Amino acid sequence: MADPAIRVLQRGIRSLPLGDVRDLLRGRPLGHPLHPVLVQVPIGCWLSAAVLDVVPGAQRAATTLTAVGLAGVAPAAIAGWVDWADLPPEQARVGLAHAASNAVAVGCYAASLTARLHGRPLKGRLWSWGGLTAVALTGALGGHVAYRQAVGAHPAT
Repeated sequence: MADPAIRVLQRGIRSLPLGDVRDLLRGRPLGHPLHPVLVQVPIGCWLSAAVLDVVPGAQRAATTLTAVGLAGVAPAAIAGWVDWADLPPEQARVGLAHAASNAVAVGCYAASLTARLHGRPLKGRLWSWGGLTAVALTGALGGHVAYRQAVGAHPAT
């Protein structure tokens, strides 16, 4: 049902004039995809923020980590979309669900940061924990694509 839309979106991404940057985003110089490396920034920041949210006096640090995590989303997402554009239909469907759950996580963390910056720390923590739940789901979907569906490294050039 989603396959025609997926094919159009994949063609659009593949047609972007990225030149050699495409190989870099796909991780070819490394011999493995770049996306899993880049997602460590938002995931690590957001998990650390969740830990600091239960530490008295660590509210400012948790806010900073939430913001840094959001800043790290774009590079990870761009690399992920470039990888996704070459996936076959079965993996592309799961990858699209992965991207949608990432969007939910980012939305939760954006709401969390907004609440934190407006002096609503409890609301910020609640949004953060919702975001962490979405991150767990999206990580499971990403892991499924990478390991169960055997999407792996691109040959080094």
